[in-house]
Amino acid sequence: MIKENQRLLNFSLVILDIIVIAMSLLCSFWIRFDTTLFGPIGGRLGFTSYLLFFTFAVIPVYLILYFAFGLYKPRRTYKNIFSEATQIIKVNIIAFVVLVSILFIINQPNFSRIMLFLLAVFATFFGIIERFIIRSILKNIRINNKNLKHILIVGDNELAYTFARRIKENPYLGFVVSGFLGRSEHVGQEIEGIKIIGSFKDIDRILDENMFDRVVLAIPLKYYYKIDELVESCERVGIKAEIIPDYIRYFPAQPSVDMIEDIPIINIRYVPLDDDFNKFLKYLSDYVISIIAILITSPIMIITAIAIKITSPGPIIFKQERIGHYSKPFMMYKFRSMKVQNPNEEKSEWTTKDDPRKTRVGDFIRRTSIDELPQFFNVLKGDMSVVGPRPERPYFVEQFKETIPKYMVKHQVKPGLTGWAQIHGCRGDTSITQRIKYDIEYVENWHLGLDLAIMIKTALKKNPNAY
Repeated sequence: MIKENQRLLNFSLVILDIIVIAMSLLCSFWIRFDTTLFGPIGGRLGFTSYLLFFTFAVIPVYLILYFAFGLYKPRRTYKNIFSEATQIIKVNIIAFVVLVSILFIINQPNFSRIMLFLLAVFATFFGIIERFIIRSILKNIRINNKNLKHILIVGDNELAYTFARRIKENPYLGFVVSGFLGRSEHVGQEIEGIKIIGSFKDIDRILDENMFDRVVLAIPLKYYYKIDELVESCERVGIKAEIIPDYIRYFPAQPSVDMIEDIPIINIRYVPLDDDFNKFLKYLSDYVISIIAILITSPIMIITAIAIKITSPGPIIFKQERIGHYSKPFMMYKFRSMKVQNPNEEKSEWTTKDDPRKTRVGDFIRRTSIDELPQFFNVLKGDMSVVGPRPERPYFVEQFKETIPKYMVKHQVKPGLTGWAQIHGCRGDTSITQRIKYDIEYVENWHLGLDLAIMIKTALKKNPNAY
């Protein structure tokens, strides 16, 4: 029944995607040709030509890419739309390049490339909205105990019980644990309100008598010799066995799997920005945002520079060595907010709330974060990102990496002007342990939507620890 529902859902998604792409075509055609926004650029073909191209090129290209990027796979385990939204963005960028290439091959110079660009923009926007609505509806259905998948957990240890708890705590997944298989002396007991319905040796009978959608093997390492036998029992009735490795307890974070030939390699930390496409999106957004920010804030920066020069002897820009991406040092720029100091003191002294070293102008620009504006030039240089963990001085990095667990994980991405830790108040003389916790969350859960949310919250929220 579940498989039939999935097939029906996939068919419905294909139809809805075609409708969304058709809507996007109409919107892009209207804006390109029936408004004065772009003017009379190039030649114009009739709507019939665009309709034919849409039918025989646009639709096949989009559907092939949607399948290739896994947009018709079940997504029960995804908490939010962002992973799917990223895939939709990728599809539309590639679709635009492919469709322009097709026009070049068939030698059609009068076909509007601007319209194809608008098509990609609208298809991205409408596609994300469509998937958000569909996923929200499906989550609602599952929360109301419909369209559920039934799971048998093979194991009666803490790992198995923890997995069962996660299933119960997250009804949006649409899973229900129908029973455990465990040691014979435990049969009949209830754990988390779920019964141990048989022992390991009863698996063939249990699978024959019940209809399970998934069988999850969560057994201790000492019983791994039984895995071959358990997998064979599952495959005999056409169910894929899934394994939760007992050594997952040693993983410090969400793992990912790489393949070298036919050998799987488990990476103990997944960093989304290791992906080349994500890296490109991050770089592009940093570049565009930093240029816009420099243009908008240039009057503020000019006034600040003049105020610093008039009120305090010394340079306008303060340069200080910080540790950045992959632990490489770089010179970070700030407006000078303190009196000129001994370089050795700068390296090892932390700024405090009523720091006597601050100038009058410096106190104001630090509280308002104006002193950070020159770091947009660090972003343009590639040393920093707009959003990321704050970079620290080498003196403190050497201290913290020995005393704060996982401190160096933050250096797996570029440092930022603002970050996940900063919007949670972890700035200035605050807990380093708490700051690193937020930094690691950011490193492991990055997506463009998170960056956007952090930027908005940074702009709206006054940080009491900015001094």
